[in-house]
Amino acid sequence: MQNKELLVHIEGCRLSREKSRSWIFNRYYRLMFGVCLRYVSDKDAVQDVVQEGFLKIFSNIDGYTFKGSFEGWMRRIMVNTAIDAIRSRKAAGLVLGLEESFEEIADEVVFPIEEEDVETFTVNDVMDAMADLSPMYRTVFNLYVFDNMGHKEISDHLGISVGTSKSNLAKARKNLRKILLNIKNKTDHV
Repeated sequence: MQNKELLVHIEGCRLSREKSRSWIFNRYYRLMFGVCLRYVSDKDAVQDVVQEGFLKIFSNIDGYTFKGSFEGWMRRIMVNTAIDAIRSRKAAGLVLGLEESFEEIADEVVFPIEEEDVETFTVNDVMDAMADLSPMYRTVFNLYVFDNMGHKEISDHLGISVGTSKSNLAKARKNLRKILLNIKNKTDHV
């Protein structure tokens, strides 16, 4: 159930009222910035993605049917906008998506993080570790883990093969483990 004030401002956006657009922008900017930060690590680029996402939200506000949460509808637009930005960077040669088979990656030895170590990591540790991933690894990881997409859906969204999606997820997990264990080792030796 949407709160009454939000419903008034959604309707105001439909009528192109700047006050309602400002209210929604100010209320959701930080949350949507966090959503986009999962996909794009450069804060300037994140701001661009968020701005573009809000433009899409306001120009497509009639597409919101009040079925489901407004926030969820906005998140989907932001994720898709971030994916579009990644695709654009990929087309410009700024992002590498390596075509390796999943089987090659699965054969690599990956040391799991022990359960007792999990408690030592902060949210900031995990966010910093994710920011250190390549853009493609971070994107596939986010889509799979946070947005509950399957590899087929990820491959369709990003224009990569299912095998590349699986490979990138495996590499992202491996790299996250390595980065987090390095963080733990640094704090253990201090």
